Amino acid sequence: MNQQLEIRNIPNVHFMDSLEMSAFAFQYELTPEKVEKWMTLLNSDQMWGAYVDDTLAAKMTIFDLQTWIQGKAFDMGGIAGVVTWPEYRRGGLVAKLLSHGLRVMREKGQTVSFLHPFQFSFYRKYGWETYAEYKSYEISVQQLPKLGPQPGRIVRTGYDVKLLNGIYEAYACRYNGTLIRNESWWQNRIFGNAQQGTVAVYYDAENQPAGYVYYQVKDNILKVHELVYLHHGACLALWRFLADHDSMLDKLVMKAPANDKLPFLLDNPRIKQEIVPYFMARIVDVTGFLTKYPFASGAEWSLQLEVKDEQAEWNNGWFLLQVDESGTARVAPIASPSSELPAASCMIQTLAAMLTGYQRPSYLMDIGRLTGTTEVCESLERLIPIRQTYLPDFF
Repeated sequence: MNQQLEIRNIPNVHFMDSLEMSAFAFQYELTPEKVEKWMTLLNSDQMWGAYVDDTLAAKMTIFDLQTWIQGKAFDMGGIAGVVTWPEYRRGGLVAKLLSHGLRVMREKGQTVSFLHPFQFSFYRKYGWETYAEYKSYEISVQQLPKLGPQPGRIVRTGYDVKLLNGIYEAYACRYNGTLIRNESWWQNRIFGNAQQGTVAVYYDAENQPAGYVYYQVKDNILKVHELVYLHHGACLALWRFLADHDSMLDKLVMKAPANDKLPFLLDNPRIKQEIVPYFMARIVDVTGFLTKYPFASGAEWSLQLEVKDEQAEWNNGWFLLQVDESGTARVAPIASPSSELPAASCMIQTLAAMLTGYQRPSYLMDIGRLTGTTEVCESLERLIPIRQTYLPDFF
């Protein structure tokens, strides 16, 4: 007997079904407190279910978010909670949900999408690619920085969202792929989850808030949830503050951007550190994304770009990319390339890795993920600004 499949928003009356599916798949206990919290946060407009014969068989959430890319805010669809009941797995339901989600995000003007994969190879099949990793540190108390007194002052502030967000935004816009946080995100995602702790803000010699640390000391371990600073002086002051907890500690653990240089500042840089692949990105709408993307300024340039995208037909084909002296692009689909202009070709995954700044054009060309002439590669290297990717959040 043929089963009827429908992709639709999950209504309020099915929220409990959705929560139970997530608890089963991600193996956590669904306590009454968690149910109460999530029932107030769930949004039917962002939740999509695959219904088989009117039964919720698989689901996903698309958060309406924004991210910084090259110092510019982009609307982003954050995919989370992709789950299927075991009896419906390997039936193509997730593929149908993701395909539907791409259309939904495009309609909303979300030209890029992020997700945290359970398996990288799985989501590569649907056009996502690794874009962010982080550096994980474990530092024994004996290896903590040994710094003298620093100018300025440290103030414990509590969860002052307005103060902290001002510092965070000035920091986050320096990276590609960080989130733009609103008050709800701060309250529910940063301070309202399982982690608890203390917030301390650093005011510099000019009495300007220039950094903060959110951390917790428990069982002789100092866990840094978030360390943010706007200049090197703020970095030194916050590390001096953390090191002053030494009588309470065996070690400190934290995450940092992949290009963080802390070990160079230590007397003994042989600390435990690990680079961890983290989130994936996908370009939802090539035309919309490239039109908004701030290329490097300086000279006019034109390129014929072939994008291969099996899941989103609006991205699959040739595009004429014209960048003016200000770094602003005009993008238009073309039927076929002309021999009069330079051309390049890549898959949608490669385009995301390149334009988020995770991988440079020259490396992608070396490994065969980007094809074109040496001239094209040199031009792309000039046009795509170098900026580190980072994501301190999770969803």
